[in-house]
Amino acid sequence: MTHPLITQALAALTPTFHEIDLLVKENLDRVLTAFRHHRLGSHHFSSVSGYGHGDLGRDLVDQILADILGTEAALVRVQFVSGTHAIAAALFGVLRPGDELLSVVGSPYDTLEEVIGLRGQGQGSLRDFGITYRQVELTTSGTPDWVAIAQALQPETKLVTIQRSCGYSWRPSLSLEDMGKIIGLVKQQNPNIICFVDNCYGELTATQEPSAVGADLMAGSLIKNLGGTIVTAGGYVAGRQDLVEAAACRLTAPGIGSEGGATFDQNRLLLQGLFLAPQMVGEALKGNYLTGYVFDQLGYPVNPGPLAPRCDVIQAIQLGSPEKLIAFCRALQKISPVGSYLDPIPAPMPGYESELVMAGGTFIDGSTSEFSADGPLRAPYVVFCQGGTHWTHVALGLEAAISALELV
Repeated sequence: MTHPLITQALAALTPTFHEIDLLVKENLDRVLTAFRHHRLGSHHFSSVSGYGHGDLGRDLVDQILADILGTEAALVRVQFVSGTHAIAAALFGVLRPGDELLSVVGSPYDTLEEVIGLRGQGQGSLRDFGITYRQVELTTSGTPDWVAIAQALQPETKLVTIQRSCGYSWRPSLSLEDMGKIIGLVKQQNPNIICFVDNCYGELTATQEPSAVGADLMAGSLIKNLGGTIVTAGGYVAGRQDLVEAAACRLTAPGIGSEGGATFDQNRLLLQGLFLAPQMVGEALKGNYLTGYVFDQLGYPVNPGPLAPRCDVIQAIQLGSPEKLIAFCRALQKISPVGSYLDPIPAPMPGYESELVMAGGTFIDGSTSEFSADGPLRAPYVVFCQGGTHWTHVALGLEAAISALELV
């Protein structure tokens, strides 16, 4: 029997679910338009071995994603091991010793701290190569500090980074309007500064991407939104042609750039994943709304609010204790299709400062386009729910989580 709170939430969210269906339709149309424009055929599913020279399918995937994202160029490669890797390639490709990297939305996501050089040493971080870093803190309400951003730019500032999603922080994720306002402030003072967007979790949650509001470069993971839950690995960089090629030269080598990188017969999955991506993002958004509404009714602080517009596929819940965080993740693990018999326990994770507890019984290891939840074991003990192939799976997870929390 469906939990009464979920029944109530579904009734209240009916208009929102309808709006999401319309979003899915519009985004699917732009995917199909790109496929049609580039004359996608079954012959593009094959790939080559070795160096990857002349991989027609790989090159077509690049062109199609550039069209979908509204950019001059895109680099889609299974050799990117994560979104962090794609972001790192973009940053190392563009920045040079003496340049400054400026974050205008506070602290970066945990896994980027060692890339920048805020933690760790001697592993070839940006700081090790003489690239400096500053950040503009958010306001107390978690929104961009417009005055501080306008005052923060220096002659040595080469690249401004904008993290679209909240990551592991308790703040609103950024809308396209907010990103456009940031980019406008930056370009007004110095049009040569590169505006980079960490686009993880945000793709296809609107009818446009950050390029439409002036972003020069962006990057993300293919086991998140754009992989449609079936792409087995990889990431992308997209934006201005010269900047994308600079990132390609960091992934491979100068002189090779985007011309190398075999796709290991993954072209069909990459393309089919793009076809499925609008629908999968839509289901994840429905699951987010459902989760936010139910836990708001239970009295837990939620971010975004239960009816607030979504800018990514993450729903955060402030649970308030380590016991509740662990109980929540264990409940979700039990309704996962893979590894339902496992009990998540807090553990260190490469690239993260705090121990994490993670529920992720996904078909693709680490996939956050499939339904998963995790959180760092630190106050105020927030769980971050991500993805979801269908909202009904999320509803089953919520029922299990509600029952588990009643016992804590």
